[in-house]
Amino acid sequence: MTNLTSLLVANRGEIAVRIFRTARALGLATVAVHSDPDADALHVRDADAAVRLPGAAPADTYLRGDLVIKAALAAGADAVHPGYGFLSENADFAREVLAAGLTWIGPPPEAIEAMASKTRAKELMRTAGVPLLDPVDPATATPADLPLLLKAAAGGGGRGMRVVRDLDQLEEALDAASAEARSAFGDGEVFAEPYVERGRHVEVQILADTHGTVWALGTRDCSLQRRHQKVIEEAPAPGLPESLRETLRTAAVAAARAVSYEGAGTVEFLVTADGRPYFLEMNTRLQVEHPVTEAVFDLDLVALQLRVAEGAALPPAPPQPTGHAVEARLYAEDPAQDWRPQTGTLHTLAIPGAVRVDTGFTAGDTVGIHYDPMLAKVVAHAPTRAEAVRALAAALAGARVHGLTTNRELLVRSLRHPEFAAGQLDTGFYDRHLDTLTGDNPDPTPAALAAALAEAAPGPDAPLATRLGGWRNLRSQPQTRRYTTAGTEYEVQYHPVNHPGIRVLDATPTLVTLEVEGIRRAFHVKHNSNEIYVDSALGAHTFTRVPRFPDPQDRTEPGSLLAPMPGTVVRVAEGLAPGSPVTAGSPLLWLEAMKMEHRILAPASGTLTALHVATGQQVEFGALLAVVQEEPQA
Repeated sequence: MTNLTSLLVANRGEIAVRIFRTARALGLATVAVHSDPDADALHVRDADAAVRLPGAAPADTYLRGDLVIKAALAAGADAVHPGYGFLSENADFAREVLAAGLTWIGPPPEAIEAMASKTRAKELMRTAGVPLLDPVDPATATPADLPLLLKAAAGGGGRGMRVVRDLDQLEEALDAASAEARSAFGDGEVFAEPYVERGRHVEVQILADTHGTVWALGTRDCSLQRRHQKVIEEAPAPGLPESLRETLRTAAVAAARAVSYEGAGTVEFLVTADGRPYFLEMNTRLQVEHPVTEAVFDLDLVALQLRVAEGAALPPAPPQPTGHAVEARLYAEDPAQDWRPQTGTLHTLAIPGAVRVDTGFTAGDTVGIHYDPMLAKVVAHAPTRAEAVRALAAALAGARVHGLTTNRELLVRSLRHPEFAAGQLDTGFYDRHLDTLTGDNPDPTPAALAAALAEAAPGPDAPLATRLGGWRNLRSQPQTRRYTTAGTEYEVQYHPVNHPGIRVLDATPTLVTLEVEGIRRAFHVKHNSNEIYVDSALGAHTFTRVPRFPDPQDRTEPGSLLAPMPGTVVRVAEGLAPGSPVTAGSPLLWLEAMKMEHRILAPASGTLTALHVATGQQVEFGALLAVVQEEPQA
């Protein structure tokens, strides 16, 4: 038995904070590492000690195993937990940790290595009798093989993945997938297999000790995905017959035993519409969605990882599961704009209800360009699936998240969608429903009125009559304010007491009570610089004050392509230069931000008249990248 005393987490953000929470409960000292942008991050503030990794990019910081080990030794840590992502599935790093005399909180390096390449892992699983999809050679693919799914052989998280439905697009998709995989994992190997339409992503959590015991901790469904990254997960996977559940558990245990696995891991499967399971991959680490399994089995998987690493034996069988758990990932991104990640200051993060919230941020923290834009994971557990889904939707609907555009509204609508409520899950959910889930935004008029009233209102201690209009010299004249929200400008004209369809009941700088269509509504208002945030049961709105005299420099010439986010230019279309002809919709530049590539497309057919960036250049949000002069209409 090993007796651990101090734990370094070779990671950042939410997962580092979550691991520290368990480490403290077990009496372990905690050590964080951080890049320069993360110097004041929550996981750094939360640890007993922190060590700087100089630089900003992951390749210079969190992916530098030598610096992480040096930090662990300098801080007196005797164990290293890799979390997920970064070095968590790097067999060489695991070996270096062990060689330094530290305890590795993870499976043996040989098990990581066996599963590190998805292509080699599939060969191993075939020998173990685990069902597999047959691979497709891209060089000899025919229309009968379509659609194809291209996948990075190393790593995960949806990076290096592309769906190909047209052979003419195969070569470009291979290049893009390989470039993204090389950037994310340092390995550009990509393979192809059949893409299963309307398949389900179902996985099994496993836990194994060093004494030969392997637990299969039920199933999870992770089918709701965007860009091949999970958005909503739940346990157990709903609607599976018991025979299929047993097949998945048996296959997962066989996969673990095939590589002499130890610690926590996940075996992922694709389940077809007719109920046939196929092995996808084995993640030799803790998963992002592990909290739903913890909730259902009433376990702390991180605590069990630490105990297994110390040499403790698991009981012969896991505890019995109870109830249902659902997790939603709250991202700083705009689903209506191709899931565009957002950066900036998070002014408020408050999620009500009896839910678990795992986050790496608090109010005032900055969401930067270098890392994944996930703000928090919100988990609800209840006796039934319907109750858990309802509780999670209510918590998210009542959340206040200010400063950044998020996917909060999309999550609420997804959880309340009839297909999801009925357990009709598959990976094409957002392909079919994204437009309806992001459209029909709530009418901002009552919220805009609340914002205007809150701005004009005196403090809450003023007499009620004063708050309802006595602060104006000319009460008979309507007041006017102008705001923008979601790209649309609104002019609000309001009278202190009477409004068409709306009656003002009370107004303070932070809370406005209105009677809207005969229903009393409370609008919570928060001011921050030039932004006003209004939250109510009718939805959340962010209003930007419109200046009376706009700055002429805010105007840009037609055809200007502005950076939709801060990032790095990783590619420029071959031969592109001022004077080049361009076609509407053709990619001109590739911008990398938050681990994902984003294409900058020509807005119209015409001529490129200016190109202001080059490969490798970092750009800020709103920077002028290029200008396209549209060709005259015939």
